[in-house]
Amino acid sequence: MKQQDTKTDSTELIGRRKRRRHGLTVFNLKVIGAVFMFLSVASVTLVPAMFGGDITKDMTALSVAVLCEVVSWCAIPIYAWLLFDGYRHTHNRWMYLLQLLVLAVVCEVPYDCVTTGKTFDLSSQNPVFGLLIALIVIAALDWISKHYEGAVRYVFMVVLVIVGLLWNLMLRVGLRQGVMNVGAITLAFVMVFYLLNKRENTMMITAGLMGAVSLIAPAVGVAFLHYRRDELGYKHAWTKWVFYLLYPAMLLVGMAV
Repeated sequence: MKQQDTKTDSTELIGRRKRRRHGLTVFNLKVIGAVFMFLSVASVTLVPAMFGGDITKDMTALSVAVLCEVVSWCAIPIYAWLLFDGYRHTHNRWMYLLQLLVLAVVCEVPYDCVTTGKTFDLSSQNPVFGLLIALIVIAALDWISKHYEGAVRYVFMVVLVIVGLLWNLMLRVGLRQGVMNVGAITLAFVMVFYLLNKRENTMMITAGLMGAVSLIAPAVGVAFLHYRRDELGYKHAWTKWVFYLLYPAMLLVGMAV
């Protein structure tokens, strides 16, 4: 009787992610992302307070502020992945969208206050709007995939992504230091994760290369994602709401500094 070969062809494992027992959970990634997010807020609130006001007149203060802002960009791919991961696992995508919309609106006034000193300023919108736009885009892509086929499907998908990109650029979502449009880069990372999530190696390499050409820092964020494991890591169900409150809380504290 011929013995059955139970070994798996190695080619079948290419791009397939093994379930890890050790690594960064969703909770861990959110904590890391929150630390980088704090640096972004600190660059326009805490740093000027530490150096006594106008940092443009102090090269050391300006350098520290720019460094904090650049390092904070490590959070971009982390939050992009968390958005995509939340989207594919949520039981109610409309509620998920509503939660992000409310968070974006709540954050806008304190964001304007800490970045420009005005209660309403259209020169830059808070980065939560970038996550919201990305969520709308991937939800619409799913809808298009279900209702259209062939060339028409791909044309609509390309147009949709371009529209999402233009919204980020026109609204100047997360535009800081006049260099990084956080909203546009967030959408780009979300598209990489959305389109390549079934090919782990290709996805990580593509995201890493994109992070590298986006002033290096986002590539560091991708490195954290490489060591993730697909577990929530929450001890309590209400923990996720704490992370929703973190960013507006940071902004409010920044207003008081």
